[in-house]
Amino acid sequence: MQRRHFIKLSATTVAAVLFSRLTYATSAQTSAINAPDEVWAQSGDEWFKLQGTGGTTFTYKDITVNLKNAGNAKGVFVTSLTQQLNSVRLKWKHNLSPGSKFLGDHWERSYGDLQWKTKPDGVKNPWYVIIHDDKQTACFGVKTGCHSICWWGLTNDSLELTLDTHSGGNGVLLGSRELHAADIITTDGLAGENPYFTTHRFCGMMCAKPRLPKQPVYGINDWYFAYGNNSFDLIKKTTAMMAELVTDTHNRPFSVVDAGWAQYSPLLPGDGGWNDDFSKPNDKFKDMHLLAGEIKKLGMRPGLWMRPLCAKHDEKASLLAPKIPGRDNPKNPVLDPTIPENIARIKHNFDVYKQWGYDMVKHDFSTYDITGRWGFDMKGSITAPGWNFNDRSKTTAEIINDLYGAIRAAAGNDMYIIGCNTMSHLSAGVFELCRIGDDTSGKEWSRTRKMGVNTLAFRLPQHNKFYAVDGDCVGLTTDISWERNKQWLELLAGSGAPLFISAQPEALGEAQKTAIKQAFSEAAKVQPLGEPLDWATNPQPDKWKLDGKIVDFNWA
Repeated sequence: MQRRHFIKLSATTVAAVLFSRLTYATSAQTSAINAPDEVWAQSGDEWFKLQGTGGTTFTYKDITVNLKNAGNAKGVFVTSLTQQLNSVRLKWKHNLSPGSKFLGDHWERSYGDLQWKTKPDGVKNPWYVIIHDDKQTACFGVKTGCHSICWWGLTNDSLELTLDTHSGGNGVLLGSRELHAADIITTDGLAGENPYFTTHRFCGMMCAKPRLPKQPVYGINDWYFAYGNNSFDLIKKTTAMMAELVTDTHNRPFSVVDAGWAQYSPLLPGDGGWNDDFSKPNDKFKDMHLLAGEIKKLGMRPGLWMRPLCAKHDEKASLLAPKIPGRDNPKNPVLDPTIPENIARIKHNFDVYKQWGYDMVKHDFSTYDITGRWGFDMKGSITAPGWNFNDRSKTTAEIINDLYGAIRAAAGNDMYIIGCNTMSHLSAGVFELCRIGDDTSGKEWSRTRKMGVNTLAFRLPQHNKFYAVDGDCVGLTTDISWERNKQWLELLAGSGAPLFISAQPEALGEAQKTAIKQAFSEAAKVQPLGEPLDWATNPQPDKWKLDGKIVDFNWA
């Protein structure tokens, strides 16, 4: 790239220098990333360095990487006619200041471990990385909905982007088609803009067309007191009890029936998390259409939990995904999402939910069922090596995109979808809501503090830019002190993000009812985005700005 194309920045901070070295101006207000200094490709276990031509085309045998400008983004297009393609890596030279901090995202949900870091070696930053040196912020990411699973790496002398193009645990077989792997996008902080709101603005750049709820979402969920031991009568009872605390009749809350309602597998009787048929209720519920009607009569909107890739206990072997570590329990057979018959079954389930009258569906476990791993186990690789789905011509990211697209199409325009254990960057723009962190708890306060507070602080910048961020429930039970839970309730209600309460009837006294009534009133209306004021130094921020007011919490 010629020197005249580099952004001229007056700031002399290392982050500003980093940004100017790696980007060039596309207009007076926007910039795009420079051509990389090196491009590598992986086929099988072997990495190859590609030779560049003109800064836009890089080749090795019949593997070609083309970089194409599209406004302020740079598209990465890959062909590999005969060789399996496992990954592509782009590398830019730079010098990272020892005083710089950086922040990445997570593959799917977060696990209480997001924070600003200072030691970059060996750290994978899924989807985007934010770099800050106390004066300037530089952001590097890929647009949502990409066709590869991407992460950024930093060293003291390089910035790297890896685009994982595996199809399961083997390299994808592209044949004659060109893969549009990702679109790279960048920005730096504006004058007077702190890193939190730079990150929020950057999320909007990565997802140009989020699909958002028409009104703020709030309501109840039975999981954190019932834990699958729910029933028609319990849902009706708790819905009636909580409906008395609703004051906004123009934005009704949801009553979400969590795991435990569907037909049990005979291999796992009573297990709400693994079911034989998600289009049929078990004997505890009998009539889900009737339950939806009862919830509506009580003044709430019915919602439902499901697990899309559950196979029946006696499923035909030809419809199942290969057994791999984490996905090899014979009692938990998983559908192969690349087989059209399986996608048709999933879409049929959503047709049934619409007929029953449910306004929201929360689908869960799909990333685990596809990869055999939780996000925190994806440090070395996304999944185990040496396997693939029935269709190996698509990357894992494309397979996930197809699954999400099928769910979206089946749900239609009038049903809200919450993705839980979904690949965050791939679900943005497809589903209205995303469960952004691992489970909070109705039993252990330490888990709520770790998963809830950390998740909300570091993924709240994605709110209404990717989707509405669901930080998970207030598990309001007799096992956790009210003094602790009322703070979590206050934070969720004032954050501007969705609020869900999982309230055990025995834990509801007058103090709790008064607080819930106030929280429902706040959560029903549009509010400013909450801001964790000490997130730069505290993984579980205590000091927040909520609706223009400074609030100090004590999470101990």
